[in-house]
Amino acid sequence: MEIRSITSDLSVSPQIAAGDIAALKDRGFRAIICNRPDGEGADQPSVEEIETAAREAGLEVRYVPVTAGMVRDEDTAAFADALQALPGPVLAYCRTGTRSATLWSLMQANQLPLSEILARTKAAGYDMNGVARRIANGGRTPTDVADAEFDVVIVGAGAAGISVAASLRARDTSLQVALIDPADIHYYQPGWTMVGGGVFQAADTAKTMGSLIPAGVHWIKAAVAAFEPEKNAIILDGCRVVKYARLIVCPGLKLDWGRIEGLEETLGRNGVTSNYRYDLAPYTWKLVQDMKGGRALFTQPPMPIKCAGAPQKAMYLSADAWTKAGVLQDIDIQFMNAGGVLFGVKDYVPALEEYVKKYRIDLNFFHNLVAVDGPAKKATFEVKAPDTEATRVTVDFDMMHVSPPQVAPDFIRVSPLADEAGWVDVDQVTLRHKTYENVWSLGDVMNAPNAKTAAAARKQAPVVAENVLADIKGHGPAAQYDGYGSCPLTVERGKIVLAEFGYGGVLLPSFPKFLIDGTKATRAAWFMKERMLPPIYWMAMLRGREWMAKPESISAAKH
Repeated sequence: MEIRSITSDLSVSPQIAAGDIAALKDRGFRAIICNRPDGEGADQPSVEEIETAAREAGLEVRYVPVTAGMVRDEDTAAFADALQALPGPVLAYCRTGTRSATLWSLMQANQLPLSEILARTKAAGYDMNGVARRIANGGRTPTDVADAEFDVVIVGAGAAGISVAASLRARDTSLQVALIDPADIHYYQPGWTMVGGGVFQAADTAKTMGSLIPAGVHWIKAAVAAFEPEKNAIILDGCRVVKYARLIVCPGLKLDWGRIEGLEETLGRNGVTSNYRYDLAPYTWKLVQDMKGGRALFTQPPMPIKCAGAPQKAMYLSADAWTKAGVLQDIDIQFMNAGGVLFGVKDYVPALEEYVKKYRIDLNFFHNLVAVDGPAKKATFEVKAPDTEATRVTVDFDMMHVSPPQVAPDFIRVSPLADEAGWVDVDQVTLRHKTYENVWSLGDVMNAPNAKTAAAARKQAPVVAENVLADIKGHGPAAQYDGYGSCPLTVERGKIVLAEFGYGGVLLPSFPKFLIDGTKATRAAWFMKERMLPPIYWMAMLRGREWMAKPESISAAKH
């Protein structure tokens, strides 16, 4: 733990874990304030986990969540109220401690001289100069003068963001490109299914962000608070302002764990797991190995979600492991799907149904997980088929793999860039924003009706790069995106049904049928998933090497 003292009664720190509570008590802390919203990071314990451990140790906890980069006056007031009500000394934490330090700084604006606020936070390792400008401006953030300006600003350094940055720099090294993302670690999320299946190690799916930022790209390690597209401005955490000539938005999506009652406090225990979180994927494999009999539930929420096949991948790999262990006959596998079909592209369904039959899986359509009682090992589903009244059923389980509901990040949903559902509103062919002509989007956050997969981002990145450069040159859009997405469905260890398709469910295979027939389970597809795709991701996609991802020109598509 990296605890930094600001006053005798308040210290701040980066994210803590439930296992840290005993040490905090030993250091004399009597209360904790959590300033980090649940579901913000893939490796983040929930506030319920922290609260449970703290309660057992006799510490009080207050939850004052603050969206990264959006410290509001109401947040400052809530933080002040919590500090006044809680017994001291208090530890406040968020992802890095910056939000907690910012809240204290704003709270003290009328109590201490500005120089003293800056000195105390600097001594604790936090630079509050951005907040100083906000205090001096009465809480208002001017956008007429920028702290930095770039030709292209990219929001989000996930698969989409780094790929499009690399593609832009590969085409024009003179471009001044900035990439905005507060994260320290970049994850190869497609690998988490394999971690949960005992194939990959979790550590192999993570690299430091700094090692992956393309050469010549300015990394702004901060969170976005708001967009002002009419002024070509982005407001960052700490009220800094970045201006752009062109903007690319790709921060991914948000895993909405909190929408399911009781889920957060039981994740990682009581047999409840998810391959959608870095720290939980190893727990999935442990549960699979330990299970010798009982009922296993695998849930799928309403669309859209990232990688629509991920819930099934976990199920099939688990069932294959139980088959090899000789215990499958003693395990009742239930697939609880909020949707009405096994897979959205019908050509791949027959191959999947063969494995459903092989593993004796019961398919339960229109079953949406709404609540979990971890200690009692009971899951409640809302059952709502078309043209029927909704009912609720409660199912006992011994193991449950949960795929959480997924939404656009909060700072996107409330922005002028979002459509009514909260996703960035783009033209599905050019990926250009429908309202703001100098804005593009790609990856999971935009509203084109394609599968939300890393493979889709691999094809989208060069399309956006081509179209941004065409716009810089004063030309119209140059490249088109056909909706390509890929979902390697791991139906057993050693075989994959390689689903590749575009808009409207049109099949878009990358290989001749004699090499890989995507509608059947093949070893060749498994070899590609296990051996080829990780190095292609790290060494090609994130470095602007567009192997099998060259964009199709709009002019060529018309002929």
